[in-house]
Amino acid sequence: MIILATILSALSLLMGVQFFVQNKPPGDALPFGWFAKLIAGALSPFWGIMGAVGAVVGWIYQAYWAIPMGILGAGTMLWYIWQSTRSHAGFEKAFGTGWSNQIPSGQTRQMLQKRWTLFTKKPSPAPVWERDVAFWTIPGTGRDLLCDIWRPADGNVSGLAMVFFHGGSWTALDKDFGTRPFFRHLAAQGHTVMDVSYRLCPEVDFFGMMEDVKRAVAWMKENASRYAVNPEKIVIAGNSTGGHIAMLGGYAPNHPELTPEDLIGIDLSVCGVISFYGPTDMLNGYSLWNVKQRSEKLPPVSIGSKLDPNKAFLYGGLTNLFLGGHPEDIPEVYQLASPTTHVHHNSPPTLLIQGDKDLLVPLKTTLAHFKKLVECGVPAIKVVYPWTEHGFDLLLPQTNPAAQSALYDVDRFLAILANK
Repeated sequence: MIILATILSALSLLMGVQFFVQNKPPGDALPFGWFAKLIAGALSPFWGIMGAVGAVVGWIYQAYWAIPMGILGAGTMLWYIWQSTRSHAGFEKAFGTGWSNQIPSGQTRQMLQKRWTLFTKKPSPAPVWERDVAFWTIPGTGRDLLCDIWRPADGNVSGLAMVFFHGGSWTALDKDFGTRPFFRHLAAQGHTVMDVSYRLCPEVDFFGMMEDVKRAVAWMKENASRYAVNPEKIVIAGNSTGGHIAMLGGYAPNHPELTPEDLIGIDLSVCGVISFYGPTDMLNGYSLWNVKQRSEKLPPVSIGSKLDPNKAFLYGGLTNLFLGGHPEDIPEVYQLASPTTHVHHNSPPTLLIQGDKDLLVPLKTTLAHFKKLVECGVPAIKVVYPWTEHGFDLLLPQTNPAAQSALYDVDRFLAILANK
């Protein structure tokens, strides 16, 4: 029992230590510490229980080293859970003191009632999930761009749709990556979700990717009646680089350089933007992601070519490939590709969600983006989770305190927009 107590306490403390490690931006691959911190946060309730058990067993069987280790491990986890699930005044500042009165009482039943519970239940009833729906055919190729549609099964619709773009450093991953619990939950509230599979770099560059964003929004507007959606109640959202292109789509819906010619003049505006740790400043990202050094080490690729999926992440974040050059060569494109550049007083309400230890998207750039939104009079909410890493919402959301707390805020943000 002495060995067991020591092991339990040591594991709890070891995972607690991960919170204090500041991971460096990746060179050729994401560091192991990034994943260790994700595991520490996602399973923090269990690491906390483990430390408490280790301390108690250590006390009973006189395993004296296990007692302080277990107390420290359990205490760290409890602090993380408390800090990650604290209430905040973001909604009151963005929408006024009576913001909660804008949400009908009947609509709150399928929302999370607390910012965190040890286990969340699957929402009921189960949604309708339409896979691989074509939203555009690439001219001259016969190739369809696809999306998945999540919608309520019982016809109890809110009238709001969310168009969602996955992350993956602009080069990797696809729709339906770790988002099923999220979309199932939103559909149970009556929302419709369009999960978009857009073209990645180097098949297309930044401009081609933004064309796919605009076409997805246009398709949802055109098909709004098919899903009982109000075309004026469309929210654009994404995580990581998906959050980046979602913000650009929301803040610059009809920008001529970011819109396909055949969609010029068509209303592509949205009523809200949600970004999970999306980059807001491409010039800052260029230096942070070691773009110049990394690009010199990798075999060159050109726009229009294909990457081996196993090597796609090696080229992730290479803005010289994605944007067409280095900042000294094309500073205007780096400005154009930065969501903060496009914030104006008519920008849609925005929810920004991020961990303060994000190794890929510095918190300072998100805070600067939020500051500009507020200065322009845009209803904006920022939610920052302590000791939390990039991608936290995708890992074990059924137990993850920060992921559940983020979903709690998303629930209310969407409900407000659906009822405005």
